[in-house]
Amino acid sequence: MENFSLMFPQGKSRELCTLTPEAENDLSIEFILDALSEDEYEKNLMRKIMVTVTDDEEIIRYRCDVFEDFLRFPKLREEMSELLKKLADLREIERFQKDQEASSLWMLINRLREIDEYVGCITRIKEILEGLNIHSEGMLSLKKIVTDIYSASGFPELKKDIDETFEKARKLKSITIGVNLDNLLRPKNAGVVSLNDKEFTSSGLMKHFLRFTDNKDDLHHGTDVEELRKFHPANPSTSKVAFGTAQVAVNHSVHIETNDLTGADPLSDALKKSVTDILKRTVKDIKSTLKKYINISGYALINLTPEIIFYIRWAELTDKIIAKKMPMCKAEIVSADKRECSFKEIYNLKLAIKNVLGDNIDIVTNEMEFDDDKRIFILTGPNRGGKTIFTQAVGLAMLMAQWGVYVPASKAVLSPCDNIYTHFPADENNTVDLGRLGEESKRLSEIFDVATQRSLLLLNESLATTNVAEGLFIAKDVVKAMIYLGTRAIFNTHMHELARCLDDLNAEVTCNSRAVSMITGVHDGRRSFKISIAPPQGVSYAKDIAVKYGVTYDIIKNHIDTKSKEKSD
Repeated sequence: MENFSLMFPQGKSRELCTLTPEAENDLSIEFILDALSEDEYEKNLMRKIMVTVTDDEEIIRYRCDVFEDFLRFPKLREEMSELLKKLADLREIERFQKDQEASSLWMLINRLREIDEYVGCITRIKEILEGLNIHSEGMLSLKKIVTDIYSASGFPELKKDIDETFEKARKLKSITIGVNLDNLLRPKNAGVVSLNDKEFTSSGLMKHFLRFTDNKDDLHHGTDVEELRKFHPANPSTSKVAFGTAQVAVNHSVHIETNDLTGADPLSDALKKSVTDILKRTVKDIKSTLKKYINISGYALINLTPEIIFYIRWAELTDKIIAKKMPMCKAEIVSADKRECSFKEIYNLKLAIKNVLGDNIDIVTNEMEFDDDKRIFILTGPNRGGKTIFTQAVGLAMLMAQWGVYVPASKAVLSPCDNIYTHFPADENNTVDLGRLGEESKRLSEIFDVATQRSLLLLNESLATTNVAEGLFIAKDVVKAMIYLGTRAIFNTHMHELARCLDDLNAEVTCNSRAVSMITGVHDGRRSFKISIAPPQGVSYAKDIAVKYGVTYDIIKNHIDTKSKEKSD
């Protein structure tokens, strides 16, 4: 049970790659986490899952099936959410068996309550899983584990023992204490006089107080407490009192250190220590009751907390996106060696999240496919034409599929990547020493040091320096290197010349991978955000934009002539 996971099949290696900090930032992982949960604890748990990548097809399919069970059954999510609340309380119980000094009755009673809740929790989850038509290997294994815990741990007997122990502990209703004062009337010592099985009554206490204040001598003489205890309805022996199976001495006292200037004293803490110490034997008796149960293997369910949170929050977000009429689908996972990938109606998850939050964006979907003839895409188009949004959309869709959650598309078939490397514009603050071109070249070199043919490379306006000739020179070699490596890549750029010379670049590299030109669409001067395989359209883009905003020579000339004619008239 300790090694059970809803993210990894039993016996599978858990070797993972980690996104670089740049990729984590460029793919907006933090933005997505904010959409999944407002709770920082939950976000931290999910972040650890979401910055890791596995390209093991069996692991990814396992995750996809588990997620689908969470998505199909809102009742499962509801019950698992309740489980999480109880597991959060139970985390401390793991330390209980190591806590040799835990003698506080209050702490122990609280832990008894937690174990009682745990029994109810396991029982309820068992019932829920038995009542749902779950089909994933992970959830069926969890169902078996929970059923085995219920049967093998003797839950009926445990429940009986807990009830009896609670009943024993509940007999303690009140404590009679004695406090010695110094000559400034400050508490000096405190001791427990008796442990009682009935509560103090306010009327009895008030009656004694009135009798005391009406006393002619004003003070009670001596230390005999017989008369003082008459106000209490229950009077155990003044020397010993039975509680449960323990005999408790009552002459224990605690010294109180007071502040000479203020008279302040830790009376409450001292009394708590006194009661705690005097109840050690009673606590030991209760501990012996729990000893045979404290190692229940079911506590290993606590380790599933991050995974359960991950699946619940992603299922909730997916439901919201589908409710907005945006397609989401389970990815079909094929061999990683094929290095293929295709999406129908793909779009950027961030846009879907903004719609869920109320932005009401008109999202344009696209078709996308990587294969031997189209392994590297050189994407060109106008400013704000959707190049970055599309590049990011592909990276997020790949990540989501490999996390096991639904993908923002109507269909997705993909060979998983071993990692995603991004190369977005460098922070100007980090280019002081090398300059922007130098810094970007250095980062590209670092990517090629670790990237493989199974990787996904996303380049966004890379090498876009003020000196176009220098940027283009390096960009051509980068494209040839990607062709030779055989990695999948999207390189969006304003360097139309790079896209125009792809035939030459493909011919220079002997490899079964090819780079192709891809463009974002503009029709009638308006950006359509549609992606298509086509030669770069830099000049036609400019013409469309010029016509739209009226800055062609003919339009401007006509405008000037019209104004001149109006003046002359």
